[in-house]
This record gives sequence, C-alpha cells and structure tokens, in this order.
Amino acid sequence: MAADSRRAPRHIRPGAAVTVLLCAVMTAGLYGCADSGTPEPTPTPTPTAPTPPPTPTTPAPQGISPFTGLPARPAPVLAVKIDNVPPARPHTGLGAAELVYVEQVEGGQTRLLAVYSGDLPDRIGPVRSARESDIELLRQFGNPALAYSGSQTALKPLLKAAPLDALPPEDAPGAYLRDRGRSAPHNLYVLPGRALAAAPDAENAKDIGFRFGPAPAGGEQVNERTVRFPASRYTFTWSPADKGWRVAMDGRAARTTDEGPVTASTVVVQYVTIRSSRFHDVLGSVSPYTETVGSGSALVLRDGRAHEARWSRPTATNGTAFTTPDGAPLNFAPGPTWVVLAPRA
Repeated sequence: MAADSRRAPRHIRPGAAVTVLLCAVMTAGLYGCADSGTPEPTPTPTPTAPTPPPTPTTPAPQGISPFTGLPARPAPVLAVKIDNVPPARPHTGLGAAELVYVEQVEGGQTRLLAVYSGDLPDRIGPVRSARESDIELLRQFGNPALAYSGSQTALKPLLKAAPLDALPPEDAPGAYLRDRGRSAPHNLYVLPGRALAAAPDAENAKDIGFRFGPAPAGGEQVNERTVRFPASRYTFTWSPADKGWRVAMDGRAARTTDEGPVTASTVVVQYVTIRSSRFHDVLGSVSPYTETVGSGSALVLRDGRAHEARWSRPTATNGTAFTTPDGAPLNFAPGPTWVVLAPRA
C-alpha cells in the first residue's frame, strides 16, 4: 500500500517507542454504527458543572510539546479515532501518538482517540467513527483536525459546526486507504500528512493543562494496574527497561505493526461521569456520553508509582489541570501520555 511521503521529524522519546467506517451496508455489525433511520435527535445538552477555583500553574515553556514535555516545533494537531476491538489489532501508527484517550462506546466497548502534532507516522488505524463526546473533549485543543470513518446522520451537523476540521473520508478521500488484507470494517487507515493538507484551519498544539517535570513526593509503588470497562479492560505494567508502562488490552499486550510494543511514560486514570446520550447505533444500543468538563479524582501512574490526584476543567475551552490532593500541580513524566476516561464509582 502506498504511504504518505510527508513525514515530520519525530520527537525523541524515552525508552521504547510508544470512527462509523463509512459503515458499508454489507459490513455493519456489532462494532459498527450506522444511520438509525430515526428523526434527528436534539443535541445532548452538557450539564453545567460547578466551577472550581482556578489552579495556579506556570505556562508551558516555548519549544516544548504541551502533550509530551519533550522538545518540539509548532505543528498542527491531528486527532484520530481508532478501533481497538480484537479484530482491529494490531494497530498501525498508535505508538507515535503523543497523547491517547480511552473512551467508552456502545456495548461497554471502548475506542481510542489518538492525538498527534508533528510526530506523524506513515499511516494510522484502523480508523472508526466519531462520537458526540469527542466534540467536548477536543474543545481544549483549539481547532484541531479530526480524522474519523464517519458518524450517524444526526451527528453530522454537530461535527460540522464544532470548532474542528472534520475529516471523514467523503470530505478527504485522498487521505484514506483500505487494507485488502483485513476485513471491513477494521481495514480503513488514514494518511496523516494528506489529512492535515485537507485541514487548512487546523491549529498548532497549545497548552491543554499538562505539566511535566520531577515526580511528586510519595505515591505507592505499583508494578501493574488494570482499569475495567463493562466489556473491555486495560492493563498497564511498569517496565524499567522501557522507562514506561506497557499497555495491554483485554489481557493481550498491545503491539503495533510499525513500532512494536505500545508504551506510555504517564498513565492517567481520570474518573468521569459516563451517561446516556440521545444517539444510538444500528443495533439500538445507546451511545454513552463521557463528560470531561467539571472536576473529580484521578490516579496518575509514572515511574513505577501511583499518585492520587484531582482533575479540573472549568469550561470546555479550558485545558485539564491535574493536581495533588493538596492542590499543587502534579507533573507527568516526559513522553507519551495515556488518559483513561474511566467511569467514576
């Protein structure tokens, strides 16, 4: 398969390198989404969360990626919805993501939202469909580009009106290809350079609230931590050799076709409210809505230790600040970060 020749310089990473597909009528299934054929629902309102006091922080330094804390040049942000059910594995290009969000979808399954800025692999995927929650989550990035396979008909106006460059295949056909060695709907890939070329308004990476530096005092020594969703689970195992956390999905080590094992320097388990939205898939399953505006508790894994934390995002346009229980900024370890948007108890 042809790969996009435009490559941006890669950041130096510590240790090992770390969505409705045009839901074709012939391939819509358990993990696919399609137009439900029902009247367009009213967009789900986002409840107004109490505004916590602002957390004083030092702005992210110039010349440093606000997503990894590593040296980087300014570059547009590309977010990609990635399929992660077993038939979609192994992934391609996931190890180059600077930031990965884990989001719950229908049936208790999950999808990944991988974020890139400057560090572009040849291709990324498999790509799957967007959800309403993605709009709120991505507001903190300014105006990013979003690559996804499609969406329900009723959701399309919301995506088009959102402050992002929406890039489904029908709007950027030259940016996608299918792998004939895989079965649909798990065979659609995006060529990131071409996707960004079709997104002239995509903004450069900006401060989203993360801080990087020395670890906070204390914490609990942890070699492994598992986060469970109704129908999937993620396990993060500390690897001293990688100086990072190795990622496993549903009990199997996550690997990529181009960079080997998937690792993260920092893993954030962010406990959030996950409620029903007004959208549902072709089988009638209600799409969950993950609320990322507000505040709550979190667990930050770095350097083989677990640190209790608090998160705060007063409005959708704010970044998300993570602090220690006493309110001090909680530094992440430089390198790729995974944020697991886990259901709060």
